Amino acid sequence: MKDKYLAEHTPSLADICVSRRQFLNRFGMGFGALSLAGFLSELSPEAHAASGGPMAAKQPHFPAKAKQVVHIFAQGAPSHIDTWDPKPMLQKYADQPLPGTNGVGLPSPFEFTKKGQSGVEVSEVFPKLGEHIDNMAVIRSMWTDIPSHEFASILMNTGSGRRTMPSLGSWVNYGLGSINQNMPGFISLRPGGVPPGGAQNWQSAFIPGVFQGTSINTQFTSIEKLIENIKNDFTSLPEQRQQLDLLHQLNDLHSRSMQKDANLEARLQAFELAYQMQIEATDAFDISREPQNIRDMYGNTTQGRQMLITRRLIEKGVRFVQVWAGGWDHHSNLERALSDRAREIDQPLAAFMTDLKQRGLLDSTLVMWGGEFGRTASRQLPNANNAFEVPGRDHNNRAFSTWLAGGGVKGGTVYGATDEFGTASVENKVHIHDLHATVLALLGFDHTKLTYRYNGRDFRLTDVHGNVVKDIIA
Repeated sequence: MKDKYLAEHTPSLADICVSRRQFLNRFGMGFGALSLAGFLSELSPEAHAASGGPMAAKQPHFPAKAKQVVHIFAQGAPSHIDTWDPKPMLQKYADQPLPGTNGVGLPSPFEFTKKGQSGVEVSEVFPKLGEHIDNMAVIRSMWTDIPSHEFASILMNTGSGRRTMPSLGSWVNYGLGSINQNMPGFISLRPGGVPPGGAQNWQSAFIPGVFQGTSINTQFTSIEKLIENIKNDFTSLPEQRQQLDLLHQLNDLHSRSMQKDANLEARLQAFELAYQMQIEATDAFDISREPQNIRDMYGNTTQGRQMLITRRLIEKGVRFVQVWAGGWDHHSNLERALSDRAREIDQPLAAFMTDLKQRGLLDSTLVMWGGEFGRTASRQLPNANNAFEVPGRDHNNRAFSTWLAGGGVKGGTVYGATDEFGTASVENKVHIHDLHATVLALLGFDHTKLTYRYNGRDFRLTDVHGNVVKDIIA
């Protein structure tokens, strides 16, 4: 009996050499069971939630100093000479030919005062914002390629003015994922209208559509108008969940038989996010939930509501918030127009900085303010219709200022310099690519290694350029 048992369990050559037909006959049903188990697990909402999908939070290349970003984009090109870069030498050439230019000098009509313990000079147009100068690093040596609003705006927001590329917010979203899976990782707040370049400023281009910005028109005050179709008046939440689960099942079946469709995947992710946002976003955008003293601190203006919503979005874990704060294209009537525009942002932005500090969020939030280029030191020449008779400043791509504050930034710092008139950056020049490299570095990324492969090439935000401005990093 023992010999028979050993004979039955002793390996033979016949056990190893099996035909394809025999192999499939023995193991085929096992493959089907494995496939079915995987398929069923993928279809469950719990599995979708556990996996986190493409928006799951990710780790950067090295320890980050900042976790979230707020980019206040002063579109229109603020005059650096009248805001963050004082040029007293211009007084000598008031209405006189300005050396090195074809125009006459236009001194700033505004006084600059040393602020904070750092003693950095700030224009009188920012009385409240200037109180936060010890948290800011002012880069006075910015420059860009072409002084055209659309080109330069897209370059500032995407790193490319010619080729359609993913926006800065999309790259951050792609690299880090979302902190809150019930909210978009990237939100763009605009006070009505379509900015130069339109959706290119918050698009994801060839990166999957789930990483693009969600554009919100903040000129409205009601939630239903702020976020169109945020509520479904015809289908309950449980019924919507069933519909989405069915869509996921159909998409999974489609993906198994055919190649995955990136557009379809992005659309499904958008549906899923819209479902999750019905509760979370309604709360985030409802500033009536804030105490009256907080609302008064920000001010009851479009810009004030924008900045208060921004703070609420940061609290909710939105990774990147782009705030459009334009209106800085002052070709004429500089003194009145610039002071009016500065007043609109001064109180809300100062309140935002104060609020972040008090809530312990400034250390982990990188705040950036600046336009797409600067303005000339000479006065705008009159045109045929004398439209510029009251002086203003023309476009200047060779010099402008940007400041960063919060997460990982060395506050009370001035970096770089322009010439004595502010016509061109001459010391420690910083291009848009350098600024983007620095933002990514503060978020824990080597900008040369955050890439996305498309059409056989690895693309990155900074293309083949970019140097980190290490002197403004704490």
